Amino acid sequence: MLEVALVHPQIPWNTGNVGRTCVATQTKLHLVKPLGFDLDDKKMKRAGLDYWPNLDLQVHANLEDFQNYLEQNNRRPILFSRFATQSYLDFDYTNKDVLIFGSETKGLPDEFKQQHPTLLANIPTPGQVRSLNLSTSMAIALFEARRQIT
Repeated sequence: MLEVALVHPQIPWNTGNVGRTCVATQTKLHLVKPLGFDLDDKKMKRAGLDYWPNLDLQVHANLEDFQNYLEQNNRRPILFSRFATQSYLDFDYTNKDVLIFGSETKGLPDEFKQQHPTLLANIPTPGQVRSLNLSTSMAIALFEARRQIT
């Protein structure tokens, strides 16, 4: 099954919204520390509503721990970045993919992106915004990947 990861998320209600979408789609969510909030944050729980206890959640101590998870479980990382040149629509998604998103303020760490240069995806935004909200971007990517797989 597809999985989603947030690397160093900063805004609790974005993570709550991502968690709710993951529960709705039965998608595992990975959170990679450091986080910009406590997991018991009221804003995050409010955004996730009462679905949070149903979330398949794995928290990783750091990026290295998460990368070990990817390797040990034969998972393909698809990294989302507003700086990527390849559209998310150009990928052929599989059940072994993990859709990975960076923090709202800094995106994904450069060294992580450099390790996976052919797996960088962009959600085109032709309007006058730099990027979409994290939870919106995750939902767009997740539902496209699910559409292709099912």
